[in-house]
Amino acid sequence: MVDPISSNSALGIQQFNKTLNSLNKTQNRISTGLKINGPKDNAAIFAIAQVLQGQSAGAAAVKTTLNSAESVVGTAVSAGQVVGDLLTEIKGKIVQANDPSLDQSSRDAIGAEVQQLVDQVNTVASSASFGGTNLIETGAQDFAVLTSQDGSTFTVSAQDFSAQGLGIDSLSVATTGDAASALAAVDNAITQASSSLANLGSSAARIADQGEFTTRLDNVLREGVGNLIDADLGSEAAGLAASRVKEEIGARSLAIANAGPKALLSLFPGCG
Repeated sequence: MVDPISSNSALGIQQFNKTLNSLNKTQNRISTGLKINGPKDNAAIFAIAQVLQGQSAGAAAVKTTLNSAESVVGTAVSAGQVVGDLLTEIKGKIVQANDPSLDQSSRDAIGAEVQQLVDQVNTVASSASFGGTNLIETGAQDFAVLTSQDGSTFTVSAQDFSAQGLGIDSLSVATTGDAASALAAVDNAITQASSSLANLGSSAARIADQGEFTTRLDNVLREGVGNLIDADLGSEAAGLAASRVKEEIGARSLAIANAGPKALLSLFPGCG
């Protein structure tokens, strides 16, 4: 015959162990912030989350590359704008040199100023480097930009903003004829620089747009992973409180069940 007291104790222990197990799981979810910590929690959801996390990591890597590319092109654009300002200043000097009433000393002074500005153009063009990449110096190479995880790229065309590349490396204002030729050369340089700057600007805008899209994509992927594996901490906190109450009640029930046999035996002093 089964002892009812022993049976009740065994059932109580079994239920108490279930309560402890539930409490441990809840505490683990709260401590990690995750409701899915591994494949044993939910194999299918864990597998999906792993795929999404891989895609998110890829998007983050592409975003890092785009940030770097944005800096490279941004540096080139900024330097190109400075060169454009220098060309405008050079033109102003050359227009002065077109005055036929200038004496030779004045022409020589203007010529020296023009040469200094031309040298500054070369300095700006040669120093417009970011991360070892310069898109506007003499001999600059086109720049490939990674745009997606599958390896897709687009190319930013290099632009020569050096004095030689712009055709102003040998300007002279020694005579009015030279000044006229120099003015035509500078006008051509301004047109060329404007076109090159527009090209770089459109590339910079494309990189910025792709970077914004990649950031949004990464955010969506992260949110998707979170929806799958993140714990609802409010709900888990409420569950933790309930589990602790159940634990306390279970412990008291076991204590009562274990004390029952002793209480019965105390009724029969001659037994035991």
